[in-house]
Amino acid sequence: MTANDSASEGEVSLADEPEVRQALAEADRASVASVVAGHPSSPLAWAELADLADSEGHSIDAFAYAAVAVEFAREQLAASGWAPGAAVPWSDEPNRAYLRALDAQRRAALALGLEGQAARLAEELASADAEAPARIASEFTPTQLMPIVASAGLVEPATGLESHTGEPLAEPTAVDAAGED
Repeated sequence: MTANDSASEGEVSLADEPEVRQALAEADRASVASVVAGHPSSPLAWAELADLADSEGHSIDAFAYAAVAVEFAREQLAASGWAPGAAVPWSDEPNRAYLRALDAQRRAALALGLEGQAARLAEELASADAEAPARIASEFTPTQLMPIVASAGLVEPATGLESHTGEPLAEPTAVDAAGED
């Protein structure tokens, strides 16, 4: 299945969570945990928290948050007829929470030295959607979660042209055809 294909009738999907997506879109890094607290059974909220912990180098937290996201996603998928090993297509956007959580848990497992667990998670991710690992790697990077916000008083906003203080810049010199000044 390609990213442009839609889910076929027999495929299962996680529930769409527009209120969670909206809350996450409005949240900053410090308030993602509040979104989880407001939607404690949301695989998407937990997956976002796992990605955030991973981006900050908190492998234990990332592993735990991702495990919760995966568990909630598996419960939802199973309730709609899914069996482990069956397809969970990336092309169906709500499913991305499960796929991203599997990958976040895999990355955290690697960081923690749990190679066997990481390999099992990689296999589960690939069996759910073979294109998902590449899509996650290209579309979900830790820097996406890092808005650039200046701390109060530490950075002055630029306004117009700034004056240059210090040594004047040297004028470029022309080189003649022989390579001399």
